[in-house]
Amino acid sequence: MECSTLCLISFLLLFGSCFQSVSSHNSSQSDQQQANLPPRGWNSYDSFSWIISEQVFLQNAEQIAQRLRVHGYEYAVVDWLWYRKKVPGANSNSLGFDLIDEWGRMVPDPERWPSSIGGKGFTEVANKVHSLGLKFGIHVMRGISTQAVNANTPILDTIKGGAYEEAGRVWHAKDIAIPTRTCAWMSNGFMSVNTTLGAGRAFLRSLYEQYAAWGLDLVKHDCVFGTDLDLNEITYVSEVLSQVNRSLVYSLSPGTSVTPALAKEVSGLVNMYRITGDDWDSWGDVKSHFNISRDLSAANMIGAKGLKGKSWPDLDMLPFGWLTDPGANDGPHRGSKLTLVEKRTQMTLWAFAKSPLMYGGDVREIDSATYDIITNPTLLEINHFSSNNMEFPYNPSLKKRHKGKPKRSKKGKKPTLSLGLTSCTESEASGWIVENLNQPLERICWKGSLENNPNPFCVQKRELQQHTLDGESKYQEEFRGKHQFFAANQMRFCLDGSSKQKTTSQEIQRVSFSPCKMHSNQIWELTPNGTLLNSYNGLCATVNYIEENVDSNEVRSWIATGRNGEVYMSFFNLSDQQNTTITIYAKTSFVSNVLSDKRISSCQGKEVWSGKDVVTTQGVIKMDVEAHGCALFVLNCK
Repeated sequence: MECSTLCLISFLLLFGSCFQSVSSHNSSQSDQQQANLPPRGWNSYDSFSWIISEQVFLQNAEQIAQRLRVHGYEYAVVDWLWYRKKVPGANSNSLGFDLIDEWGRMVPDPERWPSSIGGKGFTEVANKVHSLGLKFGIHVMRGISTQAVNANTPILDTIKGGAYEEAGRVWHAKDIAIPTRTCAWMSNGFMSVNTTLGAGRAFLRSLYEQYAAWGLDLVKHDCVFGTDLDLNEITYVSEVLSQVNRSLVYSLSPGTSVTPALAKEVSGLVNMYRITGDDWDSWGDVKSHFNISRDLSAANMIGAKGLKGKSWPDLDMLPFGWLTDPGANDGPHRGSKLTLVEKRTQMTLWAFAKSPLMYGGDVREIDSATYDIITNPTLLEINHFSSNNMEFPYNPSLKKRHKGKPKRSKKGKKPTLSLGLTSCTESEASGWIVENLNQPLERICWKGSLENNPNPFCVQKRELQQHTLDGESKYQEEFRGKHQFFAANQMRFCLDGSSKQKTTSQEIQRVSFSPCKMHSNQIWELTPNGTLLNSYNGLCATVNYIEENVDSNEVRSWIATGRNGEVYMSFFNLSDQQNTTITIYAKTSFVSNVLSDKRISSCQGKEVWSGKDVVTTQGVIKMDVEAHGCALFVLNCK
């Protein structure tokens, strides 16, 4: 069939930069400054979930050293639950199968990690990884484990040695744990600790000093960011890591509902921070990363100041190759569901956004097509050494046509209201008011939804009853002056401030209603400045206006400048209708508006994926891009 086209005229915003040529091998060399470049490596989660063994992990590490290290992939990371026994009944949210030491700290399962026997932890694994010329990392969870709390283990004082003592007594796990702040998507696993207590800080210090002693180079700290925000714990862990006698890259995961304001709160404390939910091998997951990448680039968060160096917004692992399924109890058993075109699109966005590149598939089974994508020299150059990376504007009002018979488009509907979360420092967090309607239960409404709206966005306030607090005075004190909120005629369902899941294909995790229980993610405070503050994560509820059935974001364009003055440009076709090919145009005459030292009259170069030569015709670069695909240009302009 013939392919009809959509013309897209874009204004390029470019900044010049200086260039010096280096090989891809040089891009893997460590810099004196921590995470001075976006880290690269491999993480076990996408291919092995939580069940990976020492033998299999080291086999993958050997393949990284042999095949990927030369391309800058230098981290080998064990993901979650390395302390959980792999026995019948154990799963990603089971209770009672974890290994802890006498101080309540997680230790590797010796059945899966035999070199840990005798209190060695990951020391021998780290040594073997280092001997391969690689760096070693592990995944850790927030706070303290439920298992340690149930056992009420004493807290280790690493400064004085022995059990932590204060106010004339020895402190234990139950003294520092906050049971109302369990991890929302792993409720049986971990809960926050009270960092205002010396014993709470001592416990966290004992964890991260142990990780440094094991020889770790990276820690991936989970359930502390996004809708699971625990800024107090992040801040203290960052302080500990800044003081240990080892350089550890500090990574946060996951990151649902991230905004530029929230990113700014943590970026200076860490080196990597996830800005989305888990990314799996579906087109919806790939597509959901474009808006947040654009927003953080525009906010100058790429390569901002971080812990002992720089920090990088993290788009998550690359789910290519041989994989397992989210939360599964087995290892790799299927190939990635992404097409070759979709993998190129994902890798290209990750490169332009300068995200850390963590391969997720079983490295022992990597196929040649996947290998070629993740080692593509142009993308690796862009990822490490380009500058001025940004999505550049385009005209979203143009119509498109499809191959074959076009589908009828629906007329745009009026905006609908959606409840979301945002940083309380953002202006859009303020807008909640109390309505005086002489009702038995007070109604709290979003101010903007009251204007000419017969169905405004409102919730009803319920006082916290003593009997719902289990009679524990610390719960009563924690929730003093706070409330639960529920929708009209739905008193059993309370407003919930957590996504309750780690995996999502959605671009935005929205606040929802769930069966009422005494958990801090359902406890809110209406502040004097009109914000609705959640006790679980310290974020505030806001109401978003969503345009439905509007196809305005199907074409995206990114640009960056190279070290030799070359221009990197990419066109993306995000259409969900796979018979849609779009011809995307970009004018080059406006390059001179930025490169003021000379006037740009033409550009020439290559399109990377097709190998085609590209020459501007009448000042325009043009390329047909298939659905879910991208075009990648390396241009020299004069």
